[in-house]
Amino acid sequence: MSPISEHSIRVNDLDIAYLAAGMDNTGPLALCLHGFPDSAHTWRHLLPRLADAGYRAVAPFLRGYAPTEVPSDGRFQTAASAMDALALGEALGGGPDSVIIGHDWGAVITHIAANYRPDAFAKVVTMAVPPGNAVGVAFLSNLAQIKRSWYMFFFQHPFSDFVVAADDLAYIDMLWDDWSPGFDATEELALLKPSLRDPANLAAALGFYRATLGAGYNDPALQAAQDMSSTIPPQPLLYIHGRTDGCMGLEVADFAAAELTPNARMQIIDKAGHFAHLERPDYVNDIILSFLAE
Repeated sequence: MSPISEHSIRVNDLDIAYLAAGMDNTGPLALCLHGFPDSAHTWRHLLPRLADAGYRAVAPFLRGYAPTEVPSDGRFQTAASAMDALALGEALGGGPDSVIIGHDWGAVITHIAANYRPDAFAKVVTMAVPPGNAVGVAFLSNLAQIKRSWYMFFFQHPFSDFVVAADDLAYIDMLWDDWSPGFDATEELALLKPSLRDPANLAAALGFYRATLGAGYNDPALQAAQDMSSTIPPQPLLYIHGRTDGCMGLEVADFAAAELTPNARMQIIDKAGHFAHLERPDYVNDIILSFLAE
């Protein structure tokens, strides 16, 4: 298996740290974007597989997630991270044969980037947050999903900074237990917590939610891109959803499936929850690589 190395690069006036594998390859770039509460290490099973398949595989730490810099401009709307992903891809020599893969917030960011620059990516893979309008509809009409998403509303209150940070981020442990029932996340938690332990990094991570549902700053210049978050990208798209996902319910995925455009398909992963790519890494990565190879 190809080794993973750590790097950093300055793009969009931001020092972005990233993990990479296969950077000596001559094949396409594969950008892998993590979500919350997580870090670039979430892709440690996939990056070597992509590299062995000939890709230059890269997983950045999102803006504000250590060791990536906390942005001084205070922009945490997902469109800002989409612009980071596009700039990173360009800086690393990505061409139109690049692919983009995102989980959770990374899925939303992927949807925006792939819509904003459809020429930048040949294929799209997202997980745990479906493309299209399904999430918005769920927030308006699905009480079960509103209950699952209680944490998003809690994060709007300043008190959440202290609650989430307490007892070495025990709140994060609870979310993983709820979202991927029965999965032993000990290793994952040890890898992701350094990205969130510093209060400034944690505030940045919560800032994504505050920019989405609360009073967090939204740059008007990014609004057109932000509006693309609920549009299904035009590229061939694979969406992956864990059957026992305790964060984004299966009924939301079912609604999304009914709305998919002909270029898109969905794969439900049995015996897996929100972090399906970590709960069943070999199985999920086989599905991803098979889709990319088509």
